Amino acid sequence: MKQIILITDGCSNVGLDPVVAAAQAKAEGVVVNVIGVLDHGEFGELGATEISEIAKAGGGLSRIVTSDAISHTVQMMTRKTVANTVQEAVNKELRHILGAEGVQALPPEKRGQVVQAMEELTETTGLRVVLVVDASASMKPKLASVQEAVSDLMVSLKARSGDSELSVLHFPGNNGMEVHLDLDWTRELAKVPNLFYKINMKGTTPTGPAIMQAVRRFGSSAAEDMERDKGGVLSEYVV
Repeated sequence: MKQIILITDGCSNVGLDPVVAAAQAKAEGVVVNVIGVLDHGEFGELGATEISEIAKAGGGLSRIVTSDAISHTVQMMTRKTVANTVQEAVNKELRHILGAEGVQALPPEKRGQVVQAMEELTETTGLRVVLVVDASASMKPKLASVQEAVSDLMVSLKARSGDSELSVLHFPGNNGMEVHLDLDWTRELAKVPNLFYKINMKGTTPTGPAIMQAVRRFGSSAAEDMERDKGGVLSEYVV
């Protein structure tokens, strides 16, 4: 499973519309979640609307939080969206097998097996997360909280029984670049504390291009991933 977690505190102002980028991500099988970081009255209505629209277009969740709540929210979003994605895949397969009624057509014993399947798949399915961090000047006071959130997310991913990987990028990049890759795909916690120390936090906010760069980090589409899974997500549970 593939997902993007975007952390930002302001409106995009250059490049591709981030809502369009999020829709493209969803078409490629990548869920886009957005965390808006603000402190007591900061963050205009336009920014809040954009955050909601990006997440909606990307098939993900959106939350507006204060700096001290970032870490918990990142972990919550990751697990909740994995659970939602598993549930959606299971329900789709059930409708294909059983018709429009889906899980409701199953006897109680089989329903219990489906619930068990969902719980197990949430923890065991492979997961890749790209964390996309807004590094504009207004985010500078919040960078320590973002750093802590990245570290905690790595601990959370490592605790899963399924294969989990994390990549991190920030925007705008250095030397006029729109996006900078901070961390390639990794399972190594040791690399996390060194992130973001040399960021020059200023410039424009190219949120859309950053989302598209994150999508490119995944390579193959979800459709190709599903093609490799010939057995179906419920093959061991529903006969």
